[in-house]
Formats: sequence, structure tokens, C-alpha cells
Amino acid sequence: MADNDIMQRIIDLEREIAVLPSGSVSKKTIKDKVYYYHRMTRDGKVKETYVSFDDVDELKAQIKKRRALEKELKELKRLEPAPKKKSIFHDFNTYIRIGEQLKKYASPVKNYKKRECYSKLYEYIYGGHQDKVFVLYGLRRTGKTTLIRQIIADMTESDRQKSAFIQVKMQDDLAMLNKDLKYLERQGYKYVFIDEVTLMEDFIEGAALFSDIYAACGMKIVLSGTDSLGFLFTESEELYDRCITLHTTFIPYRDFEKVLGIKGIDEYIRFGGTMSLSGINYNEDSPFADTKKTNEYIDTAIARNIQHSLRYYRDGSHFRHLFKLYEEGELTSAINRVVEDINHRFTVDVLTKTFKSSDLSISARNLLKDKSNSLDILSNIDRESVEKRLMQTLDILNIEEQTIDIDETCVLEIKEYLRLLDVTMEIDEEYLPVGNATKKITITQPGMRYSQATELVNLILRDEKFNTFSAAERAYIPERILSEVKGRMLEEIILLETKTANPQKQVFKLQFTTGEFDMVIADNETLSCEIYEIKYSKEIVDKQYQHLSDEKKCEDTAFRFGRITGKYVIYRGETTDVNGIKYVNAEEYLKSLA
Repeated sequence: MADNDIMQRIIDLEREIAVLPSGSVSKKTIKDKVYYYHRMTRDGKVKETYVSFDDVDELKAQIKKRRALEKELKELKRLEPAPKKKSIFHDFNTYIRIGEQLKKYASPVKNYKKRECYSKLYEYIYGGHQDKVFVLYGLRRTGKTTLIRQIIADMTESDRQKSAFIQVKMQDDLAMLNKDLKYLERQGYKYVFIDEVTLMEDFIEGAALFSDIYAACGMKIVLSGTDSLGFLFTESEELYDRCITLHTTFIPYRDFEKVLGIKGIDEYIRFGGTMSLSGINYNEDSPFADTKKTNEYIDTAIARNIQHSLRYYRDGSHFRHLFKLYEEGELTSAINRVVEDINHRFTVDVLTKTFKSSDLSISARNLLKDKSNSLDILSNIDRESVEKRLMQTLDILNIEEQTIDIDETCVLEIKEYLRLLDVTMEIDEEYLPVGNATKKITITQPGMRYSQATELVNLILRDEKFNTFSAAERAYIPERILSEVKGRMLEEIILLETKTANPQKQVFKLQFTTGEFDMVIADNETLSCEIYEIKYSKEIVDKQYQHLSDEKKCEDTAFRFGRITGKYVIYRGETTDVNGIKYVNAEEYLKSLA
């Protein structure tokens, strides 16, 4: 195995080990009943946490996997190449790529297409920013390291000779890194990229070192990592007003299509949220390819994102309710409940009530109301069995299975936590006649949401009662459920991306006493607005724009938000005009947003 391959495998192993549980599982018999505990050593003290019987096998498997990876890591480290020497008089304390090694590391991505956010990193590297570091963070597989490799690959040979890429490992600390940075500074290095910097336990408390010492002396420092909360804490304290940030978690459709070369809103709905798709077998590479992979992603990239930051920031006092949920293995359950809830509500009721699938409820209701093809199939399946199996697949717990009481404070922490990670964003909902405006929570990673819907369909297909219906009916129902889910998701995607692209304007859903405009874009400076309907259909039907043609609704809207300058239906068909209504293709619309 080549030196570069060995080092990359070591890095990958350390990342994977960092999010797997350590310790062991112990068993105690109390009054003839067997209880299991997760035993860990923390800060020199042995701690035991109760483990439910249903979770024991999974915990044992994860601990076994960690030990196997640690064994592989130990064996690989015997083959680990020595750090590159700048001269015969100096060895680096951390793993650093410079010179020809750095060029080889960056060159494979030279021809990769770039995300739009690349320009912000480029501006920092070659702009006049002084005394500030650049913080590049986001969830796993959202393109952070690729952005760094691209900027290095695009450098002139002269600039690359003044650049260093530091790969932080678990055993590194700030003292070791500081020694290397001092040496690089003395040797005239100007650009330093530090990847996975939050793996260092003392990073949060000592991050000011990078801005106050090195950036202040003219060095351009780029810090990157997956521990988003760790960076957020440092941004608000140690690096306050001394950093430029770029968060990679939210990936708009235009980036998805341009960079990955995968076209179509359906593909974005199925797999959007990461930059991991490539080639003809890209489906297999996606963390959202199936529910198991999605659960693993939610657990490792989101729930376990707190592993370092919550433990070491203020001795774990921040987000303390979430820390308890994480320690008991119930944070993933809470996140999955919010994602599955069609309104993405953050309420105690959603997180503690007996679980009922929102997608199943809405689909059953809509099928009964369908005037052209009313069916009661979903009312007759073994719903309790389907929902129980869905809960098991999504690791969702009912209140009697939860060991941590979820109260309003806990709910607020979950809401804030997901917002800070950019997993959720808010969309405004306005009302006419004037009422209390509300906010709708939107999931920014569509593949995560869609994988849950496909799992529901798979479970319905395996239901015994469902299989008593005709072949035509069995084929129709899954397509109908997924089509409805895609329709709701398309609406959320359009609203979210429009709001993100128009920060100076109001973007909201407008509800009337009866009916709604799926989207309104209001410009307070020109006192004008545009009104939209959003449809998953490829067909043009008069009913699609009935509200847009309603004179009373339009008059009330113009009175409240300004004159209406355009009426649109965003759908999956060809762009055209119909009776004064502009029909716009969804992909074309999303790509037009700047």
C-alpha cells in the first residue's frame, strides 16, 4: 500500500472510530431480572448507563466494530510514513503535506466542477482579509475537504510552495500544532489549511491561537471539520469577530446538478443533501440510498456531532438536555420523529405521543377523498403493525420506552441544535384576512426525508392485508404515496431556495380562509409581489391556477403586499404561457436562482 493510501486510511479510521461507542456492556441480575449497562471510563472515572434490552445487540456490535477498527489502526500505524521533513534539521509534530506531496494530494480534483461557495474561499485566500481565519464546516460528505483541495490545485506553483495542508489526528493537541505553525511561519509559509481541527480536545478553548497569533501576522489560515457545533461555539467566543465562516451543509439544487452532473428534481428529492453521488453507480454511494444508511448518517453526522463539542465546551453544560438524550442513545429517535412529521413541528406532543406516520395518515385521507379514484386500501391494512416496524427501522421510541423525559426545554434545544447545523430552516406563513404569522420548519436535506417515505412504502408492500388487493391497486398505492411526498417536498425546496436567494425580500406561503398561494415573493421597496402555485405534476390543468385567477384573493394580496407583477405555476413540465399564467419548469426555476 502506497504511503498516501496508508495515511488516508488512517485518517478515515480515526474519523470512524471517533463516532463509535467505547467501553463494554455489563450485565447485572437484580431480583431475578437481567439488566444491561454501558460501562465507560471518562475523566478517570467509570460510568455505567442503562441500556434497554432491544439496544444491547446493536451497542455490542458497535463496540466490537470500534475494537476491530482500533486494531486495524494500530497495525497501520506501524506502516505510517514519517512526517515530511522540510529540512534535515526538522520533523513535524503533526501530519503535514507540503511541496510535491501536497500537489499530488490536490491534483485529482483539479478538473472537478466547483460549488458556488468556492468563490468565498477564493476571496479569502487572495483577498485583503487580515487578522481573520476562515472557518469551513458542515456535516459529513458535503464537500469541505474537496473545496480545500480545489483551491490548492488552482494555485500557481509559487503559491503552492508556500502552502501546507495539516491533517489533524485524534492524538494531536494545540501545543503540537502550534510548534508546527511556528516553524511554517519562520519558513515563510503563507497559506495553511487545517482539516478536522475539532478532533483536538482542546480546540474549542484555544482556537484564538489561530487568529491572534498567525492570522494577525499575515498567514491565511483555513480551519475545516465536521464538528459544526464546535465551530459555532468558537465563533461566538474564542474566534468572535475574528473569523469568516462558510457552512457547506445546505446544498441547493443548482449545485447538485452542476457539480454532480445529475439532472432532475426527482433525483434531488431522492438523494439531495450530500455531495457523495458520482458515476453510474452513484445511488449506491449515497448515504440516503436506503433507510439503514440514512439512520447511520443521522446518527453519526448529526446526533454524534455533539460528541466532542458538548463534552468539552463548558464541561458539557451547554445543550445539557441534548447531551442526556445522546448519552442514552435517544437523540436519533427525536430527530427522526421531527423529520417524519409532515409539518416538522418542534413540540413535546410530536416527540412523546404514540407514533403515527404522517405520510400514512395523509395518504389514507387523500385516497378516500379522491373523487376520480376513491380507495380505502390504506384504511384496511394492518396499520399498527406497519407503524411499529417503521418505528423499529427509524429507531423511534414511544414515551414508555424513553428513559429521558422530554420537556419544553429539551424541545427548544433540539430545535436550536438542528437550526445551528443547517439541517432545518424556517419558512414564513402569512394569513389573509390578517392573522398571526407562523413559521414552517423545512428539512434542508431532502434525501433524508424521502428515505423515510420509501421505507414506509416498502413496509406497506409487505403487509399481508395489502397483498389481498388487486395487482393494479397494489401498483397504484406506492406510486400515489411517493408522488404526494414528492409534491410536498418540491414545495418546501422551492420556498427554501427562493428565500435563500432573496434575503432582501419577503418569501412566504399565503393562507386564505379557503385556499392558498403556495409562494409569494414580496418586495417592500417597490411595493410589488409575485404569486405562485407549485405542483409536482408534468401536466397543465386549469385547476392548478384557480387561486391565481381568483380576483378577490388577488385584490386582497395586492392591498396587503403591493401590486402583483407576475402569476406563475412552477411544475415539472415545459416552460410556457397559459391564459396569462406563466408555467415555469421546476429545474429551470431553481437553476435561475442566484
